[in-house]
Amino acid sequence: HRLAPGTQPRVCTVVRRLSSMLFKYQGYIGCALVLGGVDVTGPSLYQIYPHGSTDNLPFTSMGSGSLAAMSILESEYKDDMTIEEGKALVAKAIRAGIFNDLGSGSNVDVCVITKEGGQIFRNMEKPNERKFKAQYKGFPKGTTPVLKEDIMKLVTIESGDVTMSG
Repeated sequence: HRLAPGTQPRVCTVVRRLSSMLFKYQGYIGCALVLGGVDVTGPSLYQIYPHGSTDNLPFTSMGSGSLAAMSILESEYKDDMTIEEGKALVAKAIRAGIFNDLGSGSNVDVCVITKEGGQIFRNMEKPNERKFKAQYKGFPKGTTPVLKEDIMKLVTIESGDVTMSG
């Protein structure tokens, strides 16, 4: 779409292409996505499920901590929030996900998308930073014992003919 002179791709076009790709593979290839952007129709936020279905919502969360995050978003979201209020709300929702789910990460990253462009705030907060980091200690070669070694003869060649052994 960008190749067409004077036009920019719409957010819904990107969502449709991703959704079609995920649906085509029927779950053999899947990813859960939150996709946002601004186009000629204004700001958009989409949720794309691993099997290809989509939702267009004012706020969303995905991932293992999404239930805790969604509870914060549902109870505190307002339509007329400033960018700073929105960043604070998203950070609070991510913290809820981090502290209520063992599979979630430990950093708060926030992305703000406006018509001027996007800005990523990496490590905006580190509410669950590790106190100690485990040292990597690789195993020297030869320390893993070989428990069993089998060499099987699967093919027998007799005078140019190949016979499979069972």
